[in-house]
Amino acid sequence: MSPLFGPASAPAARASARRAAALTAALLAAGALAPAAASAHGISGRASLPVPAWLFAWVAAIVLIVSFVLLSTMWSRPRLQGVHERRVCPWPAALSVAAGAVGIALFALVVYAGYEGVPYYTANFDPTFIYVIFWVAIPVSSILFGNWFSAFSPWRAFARGIRWVAVRARLRWRPPLTYPAWLGRWPVVAGLLAFAWLELIYHDHDNPSTLASLALAYFTLMLVGMALFGIKDWSEKGDAYGGYFELFSRLSCVEVRDGALWLRRFLSGATSLFEGSGSVALVLVIIGITTFDGASNGVVWNTLQPHVQSFFSGLGLGDTPADELADSLGLLLAITIVVGFYAIGVLGMRSVSRRFGSLQLARSFAHTLIPIGFAYVLAHYFSLLVWQGQAIGYLASNPLGHGTNYFGTADWHVNYAFLGSTAIWYVQVFALVSGHVSGLALAHDRALATYRSTQEAVRSQYWMLVVMVGFTCLGLWLLSAVNT
Repeated sequence: MSPLFGPASAPAARASARRAAALTAALLAAGALAPAAASAHGISGRASLPVPAWLFAWVAAIVLIVSFVLLSTMWSRPRLQGVHERRVCPWPAALSVAAGAVGIALFALVVYAGYEGVPYYTANFDPTFIYVIFWVAIPVSSILFGNWFSAFSPWRAFARGIRWVAVRARLRWRPPLTYPAWLGRWPVVAGLLAFAWLELIYHDHDNPSTLASLALAYFTLMLVGMALFGIKDWSEKGDAYGGYFELFSRLSCVEVRDGALWLRRFLSGATSLFEGSGSVALVLVIIGITTFDGASNGVVWNTLQPHVQSFFSGLGLGDTPADELADSLGLLLAITIVVGFYAIGVLGMRSVSRRFGSLQLARSFAHTLIPIGFAYVLAHYFSLLVWQGQAIGYLASNPLGHGTNYFGTADWHVNYAFLGSTAIWYVQVFALVSGHVSGLALAHDRALATYRSTQEAVRSQYWMLVVMVGFTCLGLWLLSAVNT
């Protein structure tokens, strides 16, 4: 780590201001020209109204101003590298056991409701629980409460239960394999891509029995992985959902480990992100998945997609396979665009100093994209969470759709007036802005710890500034493309 440096010089600050002003003007012009469009995402069929054009433009300008201030004057030494935490209190093991039991019970309900419940996504527990509560609410809540899913994970809890029984029966099982370093986080990446394909592309994605079968298959796969490589190693590196939720929990100030509750400095958990194989792909794929989800509701993809589908139909494929294949290419295209954004920043940073290779820089700064990934998820799915998330209230009382009322909530309805569209706009925009400012802070902090001087660090961050602002504009444009 480099020594602590003083603030950047006045000429450097003025040069930064000129560059920021020029980029601001370009982004404001782009914002004015950005198209608005079309249909909605989500189970409920209701989505946020477009972000106003003036808000789109000014938010981009605010991001530039804040980033300029952070890079040039306010942040002159590393503040987030290393350990910044304190132990608060012991964490009773019984709480983790109880959480695991709840997780297993919920998993059993998902399987049972999928096979025995009605086949309609609006009346069956599974689609709303999986696509809204599991896929959206858990990662969003992880930034507040840390990686609480690790305690509730049904497959991890089940494996631990088997291990406890085996120990009591004096049976010893040692994993026969060591998790290979080259595999890294790639199983997590593959699992997230598979789930994204299921949710966004597969035509029968809301069939409860299909969801139940896939849940059982994943449960089995996790047990096999933990048996081969060990519960801890596989849960941390091979579990797609565990890896996804743990990634966002790094932004939290709360962590439970070593039998205790810990508090740490905000964002400092992100700096210890694993920098091995698949780490860069993980954060880029998360952003790319959300990018495609938003773009698939907009004019650009809805104009292009029928032509791609027609091409595959012309090859003899049916309408459904052709549509799914076209959207699969769209998902890959969205991820490629996101990778391209980041590659620009990495290559730009490498031009500042040849002491670091592109792969080294890409891995070293990958953690700076975690708050951006979270911002994309929260901004894009916020309306789905606050509106369709209410449905879990009546579905909990009537999970199979057979007319039960276990908790007296079966007559509840989704209240769309609970939070107005205007409030949702501002939450979405605030999420994007704060996420990108957090990413800039992480990038600048890592640069100060990486480069020899403050001047080099600031120069390297011109490129990351372009990347962050590009992601901001992309995110805001995706929001503006969603309409009622």
